[in-house]
Amino acid sequence: MNDFKPFLPKAETEYSAMVAQFAAKSKDLTTRFFHVANQTEAVEVIQKMKEEEKWTSLASHHTPLTDSTVEKLGLPCLWTDPGYATADLEKVPVSITTCDALIAQTGSVFLTSKSCGGRAISILPPHHIVLATKEQLLSDLPTAYKYMQEKYADGYPSMMTLVTGPSRTGDIERILVLGAHGPRKLTVILIEG
Repeated sequence: MNDFKPFLPKAETEYSAMVAQFAAKSKDLTTRFFHVANQTEAVEVIQKMKEEEKWTSLASHHTPLTDSTVEKLGLPCLWTDPGYATADLEKVPVSITTCDALIAQTGSVFLTSKSCGGRAISILPPHHIVLATKEQLLSDLPTAYKYMQEKYADGYPSMMTLVTGPSRTGDIERILVLGAHGPRKLTVILIEG
């Protein structure tokens, strides 16, 4: 008799069900998740956070999506081009990056050094915002790994990581602490078109 409970929930495969599953997992993980129609709505969501959190600067890396988003926010930006000082990332309140994939089954974000501009940008600022497109929402980990193998068939990036919720630890006196080893806040914005 097999009495074990599956470790992971059933992976959804239909798009609207994957969006709902990612949203539910995000809520469980305290990840802020926004599903928006277009980049204009994504910028509006970020503008609201900018005002609420009183950002004075941000960090990002160059992609068409991040470049146009950052331009519309009107804040000084630390770009993670080769030669930037990693220590400067500790001084910015928020980073905005893209990703390789979102995984509906676990509520995870698949990041690589190519998609997000390096490891430091996703862990040093206290708030990490990830921009993703509908094509990047995948059902489960096996699908994500297959996707990554195909995407990087000519050579893997130097860093690959799965981010599942904001950084947290309960190492000290079993008290949950957010942001101990990375950002205290994780926001994912899924853009339809």
